[in-house]
Amino acid sequence: MPIRARHRSRPQRNSGPLSARLRAMYRAMLRALGPQGWWPGRNRFEVIIGAILTQNTAWTNVARAIGNLRRARVLTPEALAALPAPQLARLIRPSGYYKTKAARVKRFLRFLRARYALNLSRMFARHPSTLREELLAVSGIGPETADSILLYAGGVPVLVVDAYTRRILGRHGLIRPDATYDRVQALFLENLPPETALYNEYHALLVAVGKDFCRPVPRCSGCPLRRDLERHRPATARGFLRIKTRY
Repeated sequence: MPIRARHRSRPQRNSGPLSARLRAMYRAMLRALGPQGWWPGRNRFEVIIGAILTQNTAWTNVARAIGNLRRARVLTPEALAALPAPQLARLIRPSGYYKTKAARVKRFLRFLRARYALNLSRMFARHPSTLREELLAVSGIGPETADSILLYAGGVPVLVVDAYTRRILGRHGLIRPDATYDRVQALFLENLPPETALYNEYHALLVAVGKDFCRPVPRCSGCPLRRDLERHRPATARGFLRIKTRY
């Protein structure tokens, strides 16, 4: 799916009930939780490596792995490309699946060298749609990782769709259970303005709500999106509020 950035192929509505609802949800989360300050990283390359390492693990584990790379003074495209894969795997061990992730990092670096001579400025000068397709062609980089790289390292206004996003939107009746990644993403891209800061903060807030409130066993008490659920899906809200939890 082409990224709706710079030149958008789909018309943006940015008005109407769905747009108003998405904006209201954003304001409610921001008011209750405050700015989240994502993405943690000192530079674009560090953000890219973090986006690859964070697959199937918590950011705290990634931070330890990134710290190891910093202390080893290899957190540059040139140094990491020259580092043997076994050494890279040892350094990123805290992130889990370290051999697999080391191979993914190496494949990304081979792509970066072959296409852009290890130059990130040249890479991000590429049109977002083209760059996204190139990233997706790198084995081990899926839509979520590619969009994290585009948004947080490249400043491209695109929403990252993760498990938290799907769970929240599904429970609020905004997507079907079988909605594709592209369909979920289009819900935002077609109804919100193309602002990088907005998508950055929106994704971070959805993650915070998913971690603390919209868990597999929902914890609706105190959730900043509870009013939206009660207004648009009252039967679902009543069902969730009857669930007894230990939280």
